[in-house]
Amino acid sequence: MPNEKLNAKLLWMQFEDVLAPRLGLTVWDRAVYSYLLRHSLVVNKTRLTFSVSAVAERLRLSRGPVRLAVRRLDELGALRLIERSKFGHVVDMRRPEQISALHPGDAAVTDHHDLRGPSPETASPSTLETTDFMSTWALRKTLHDRERGVCFYCLRRTPANVRCLDHVVPRVRSGRNSYRNLVSCCLECNTLKADMPAPDYLRILYRKGRLTPKEHDARLQALKDLAAGHLRPVLP
Repeated sequence: MPNEKLNAKLLWMQFEDVLAPRLGLTVWDRAVYSYLLRHSLVVNKTRLTFSVSAVAERLRLSRGPVRLAVRRLDELGALRLIERSKFGHVVDMRRPEQISALHPGDAAVTDHHDLRGPSPETASPSTLETTDFMSTWALRKTLHDRERGVCFYCLRRTPANVRCLDHVVPRVRSGRNSYRNLVSCCLECNTLKADMPAPDYLRILYRKGRLTPKEHDARLQALKDLAAGHLRPVLP
């Protein structure tokens, strides 16, 4: 209910024990989400207006990671972006039971049991093309596993705590949450690429000496293979 007073202690327990691990939040995601929770649901507000620069200053982070964290939290359904302008962001914060990626019908939101939802092994090949790979932790993990811990763009080995999923065709350009459009990459590449076309970003990496000519050509081919559906995630 909209006017129901939230149990702040339970909310934080759900965040630490359920949301953060099940959504695969990075340290930056956790810091930003904690800050937004503190100024919204904890004080019984759902809608929040803030500026990325102000949040970055309070958390002593640069604007890039904060902006990326807000984008990821929106994609994961932890918040809903209502408006974004030069004056700031307006978001609706989601309570744990409202986050679709956690399958709100599952009583485990309260009990702190498994909230990952259907695992990828339950996905039928016939539905692979319509599967939203951002919807559950298990499905996102299959894409990270597909890249075998290496950034799709710069080819650096990427530890799990600095790894994220990137939309090759950005969401602002109607990019889908399909396995054909999502790749595992490092946070640096995700931030620098932003809404840039993937071939243009690869060209920048090549010019900076981050990719050899052979690697650059291989990455361009990988983009074609991805779009053609040849790079399917490995489902048990």
